[in-house]
Amino acid sequence: MVRKIDRDHSRFREIVRGRIKQDLKKFVSSGELIGRQGGKYVSIPIPQVNLPKFRFGKNPKGEVGQGEGGEGEGIEKGDGSGAAGEDSGQHILEVDVTLEELAEILGEELELPNIEPKGKKVISQAGGSWRSIRRVGPESLRHFKRTYQEALKRQIAAGLYDPDNPSIIPMRADKRYKSRKDTVQPQANAVIVYMMDVSGSMGREQKEIVRIEAFWIDTWLRSQYENIEVKYIVHDAVAHVVDQHTFFHLRESGGTKISSAYEICLKMIRDHYPSSEWNVYPFHFSDGDNWSTRDTEHCINLLRDQILPMSNQFCYGQVKSAYGSGQFKKDLDAAMREDPSLVTSDILDRDGILPSIKTFLGKGM
Repeated sequence: MVRKIDRDHSRFREIVRGRIKQDLKKFVSSGELIGRQGGKYVSIPIPQVNLPKFRFGKNPKGEVGQGEGGEGEGIEKGDGSGAAGEDSGQHILEVDVTLEELAEILGEELELPNIEPKGKKVISQAGGSWRSIRRVGPESLRHFKRTYQEALKRQIAAGLYDPDNPSIIPMRADKRYKSRKDTVQPQANAVIVYMMDVSGSMGREQKEIVRIEAFWIDTWLRSQYENIEVKYIVHDAVAHVVDQHTFFHLRESGGTKISSAYEICLKMIRDHYPSSEWNVYPFHFSDGDNWSTRDTEHCINLLRDQILPMSNQFCYGQVKSAYGSGQFKKDLDAAMREDPSLVTSDILDRDGILPSIKTFLGKGM
């Protein structure tokens, strides 16, 4: 039987869900949800809804049709002047939503297909069926039928069974208990490798766009895989593996050599994430500047010959910058347009984050 409170709670969750879907673009472009993330939940700010209340007694302001004035006279308009009001303004209500719900909403709005994992890694999982039988165990798991059978067999074998008085009394040696057998199952694992250009042409706004997009990509991929690892690489003329905080807060400086990041990414995949066991998703964000056409050719060769064969999909997002030429994406598209494992997108501003996510994730990876 469904309680009224359960129906009300379900209805409230539907209202919150509808509000998130309605304002998803605003939430994404503002980056508001990232700062509200905590563990497995995200706080969603929504306007508080005040329901009308009925109060017994006379209305002090008068009832309908009462007051000064005759029939046909218009209502006088105020001049808008007056002192500051005493009433409270509209308050914001924060509602906790799980990251799984957020991923589901993102998938529905962008019509993202579920991912079909490629790599498999065999790990031992506690679980399985309770079909095994043991001679020892807690009384709460005692198997009545098997215990009865053992006691019956013992009494018959000992000549103690009386068909006219069939009293079966189990002894300690007769008792049998249910047991769970651990199973070994193939489990899909994934690794995300984020690479970002932190050269002088990438400013704070460009890095904030990358941070927001990475949050939503993480949210979706974590809904598709139980085990996921995230690695971060930054590069200017030289690349380094860093932690998440450094990745998003490192100040920009120096020139740009994109191949330095691709070489570290390739070594990381080879040494720690073989494609036979892992689903590999490299993401690279840059403003499209590279120090030479020769290095761009080297990047294309690294992608075509080594990185792409080991990856589920390689995604390159080009963030528009006042100082970036945007040439790198043009060169990638021209050289590897026919390769389905490479997906590129232009991110002109924050409003381009959602379309970029759909471009990256819309094929199921």
